[in-house]
Amino acid sequence: MTHISRRRSFQLAARAAAAAALLGAGFGAAGTAMAQGSDAWPTRTVKLIVPYAAGGYADTRARLIAEQLGKVLGQPVIIDNRGGAGGVTGTDVIAKATDGHTFGFGSPAPLVTNPMLMKKMPYDAKTAFKPIILIEQAPLFLTTAPNQPFKSVQELVAYAKSNPGKLTYGSSGVGGAHHLSGELLAYQTHTEMTHVPYKGGSLAATDLMGGHLAFMFEMGYSALPSIKAKKINALAVSSKKRLAVLPDVPTLDEAGIKGFESYNWLGMIAPASTPDAVVAKLNQAVNEALRNDKALRQMIEGSGGLIAGGTPEAYGKFIEAERAKWGPVIKNANISLD
Repeated sequence: MTHISRRRSFQLAARAAAAAALLGAGFGAAGTAMAQGSDAWPTRTVKLIVPYAAGGYADTRARLIAEQLGKVLGQPVIIDNRGGAGGVTGTDVIAKATDGHTFGFGSPAPLVTNPMLMKKMPYDAKTAFKPIILIEQAPLFLTTAPNQPFKSVQELVAYAKSNPGKLTYGSSGVGGAHHLSGELLAYQTHTEMTHVPYKGGSLAATDLMGGHLAFMFEMGYSALPSIKAKKINALAVSSKKRLAVLPDVPTLDEAGIKGFESYNWLGMIAPASTPDAVVAKLNQAVNEALRNDKALRQMIEGSGGLIAGGTPEAYGKFIEAERAKWGPVIKNANISLD
């Protein structure tokens, strides 16, 4: 090889090395740290996407978790609210994150039910994420107005069977936990009920109190004040066991709807490319917060929620079970968001 060709080879090699360095920089310093394992991660601010507006159910819990994660991880943890399309907009941001420091919160609509209700999704809910941890299962209360004649779930179901389609129930919108809980009740009791969707849960709750709806499934954080003020009656709760916040209210299973169980829920998810070591570190940190953060525990339990926790694998199995459960209900009711 001549002196000129050797020099040319050295130049090409140097350019290749520089290009590789630039490509690596494109993925951020986090990529190197993550490849080395969780000990070097995080190297900068961690961002948690909440796919809903500020101030709601998911956001209030997310902010307490972010505060605790920052203490454990040794880096700032910030919340980024990306609401829209029933949680799909923000969840898509999580799916496409490549910086190694962006994760987020998963819930029933964007992970389980919306892919069944929408023909086109910007991500594949089954492959775009890694589960980190299930944080909370939030049961719903089956509520009626005091002026309604139903004093028990059985009376309500008996009316539905005798008057197909005349029993109305409200929700905050099509495809949410409130709506699908009503569809599950109709599905399991072989009755026909009329769903009345509203542009927000507060509007539906107002009409419920006014006696314009027969019943409604409501989450504890919104329903409990009205229940305790006797503005509405709680006939049953959708959890497997009774709740400490209203111990006299039976479960739907106890009320005769055997096997009935329905929750809104919240967990954490990561982009599918996230190393298992990082997922494990986040899982450990959130489990620690759920065990030790009194404010977080009070927020969940005080509104009738059930603290979850556990492994990423357990959360993944939970999501799969939810898909298997709600698929037949959605198909039977012929629900669509398109």
